[in-house]
Amino acid sequence: MSSQSKPVQQLTPFGHALAGALGGVFSNAVVYPLDTVKTRIQAASNNDVKGKGKPSQKPSVILLLRQILKQEGIAGFYKGFGASMLNTFSTQYAYFFFYSFVRSTYIKRTTKAGSKPKALSTIAELVLGAIAGALAQIFTIPVSVIATRQQVGRSVPIKRSKSTLSFPVAEPSPQVKLPNEITVEPSVHEEDVEPERDASFLAVAREIIEEDGVTGLWLGIHSSLVLTVNPAITYGVFERVKSIFTLGDPNVKLSPWGAFTVGALSKTLATVVTYPYIMAKVRVQAHGSKGGASDSKTRKYNGALDILKKVYKTEGLSGWYQGMSAQIIKAVLSQAFLFMSKDQFERYALIIMIAWQRLATASPA
Repeated sequence: MSSQSKPVQQLTPFGHALAGALGGVFSNAVVYPLDTVKTRIQAASNNDVKGKGKPSQKPSVILLLRQILKQEGIAGFYKGFGASMLNTFSTQYAYFFFYSFVRSTYIKRTTKAGSKPKALSTIAELVLGAIAGALAQIFTIPVSVIATRQQVGRSVPIKRSKSTLSFPVAEPSPQVKLPNEITVEPSVHEEDVEPERDASFLAVAREIIEEDGVTGLWLGIHSSLVLTVNPAITYGVFERVKSIFTLGDPNVKLSPWGAFTVGALSKTLATVVTYPYIMAKVRVQAHGSKGGASDSKTRKYNGALDILKKVYKTEGLSGWYQGMSAQIIKAVLSQAFLFMSKDQFERYALIIMIAWQRLATASPA
């Protein structure tokens, strides 16, 4: 008698993580050009945006969009795209996995047998989200550092060995003595020629290790751990506002536009609260703690707090919020697309799990 196993009806933490990661990649890919622009604005200081003979001006989204398109073409908007999508997938996967696992474990521990699970408090949502975010960042931040360097245009010059152009010379007459080889001096000096540059994933990773050691791949980890409160606030506010829209009924699903609105509100609040640290993290990842190869003599950053102090001295409080509009637009759109697509990707993940289980049970023993 053949026995048929009960089909999967609920997503496991693995399923939630897969759905969240796929949704995160989709939402970030849609707004990636804006992500590149906001990263460059955040990484730029006043000295970086001074024009020739012109006073310093704050970079704007429209200005950078035109500048990148003119100087680098469409490809300039997608620098570091591969690394960024890898970072998005790994971070979202790790976050949703840890968040789903920690949240379900907490609910099981705090719910009495036979009773209906109670809605989690805002504090509980924040703490659980922060724990999940911290665990995710520890494992995924090296890819984030490399992606940031690629987005701001940091690349490694390709070193070529110096060679002498030699031409054979015919045997001279006894009266004339010529050298055995003629050295041709180039008409253009080597320093005047723009060297070829390598912006590949491995080349940028090697440059980071050469500048800051292996620990350079974890630049901004302290800021990232502080910023784990960002998704915690986002998801905490989202669950609270969602419960208002659904009147506290967990079986009621938000419409796509309802999820878009709730996601936009929750992400905007989280971004405004944590933005100074977001800017500081991007800047330390973009420039390193010892400066780039081209600016090794410049004063070095010594963490996020050091950046915030220097920015405050030179640019005032407004410097802490440089590029916040671009960050909010990108974050809101990305998070809203994520919330809109998450339920759909969860259905896809559930279908995949059911199909996988049927294949496993149908396979011959």
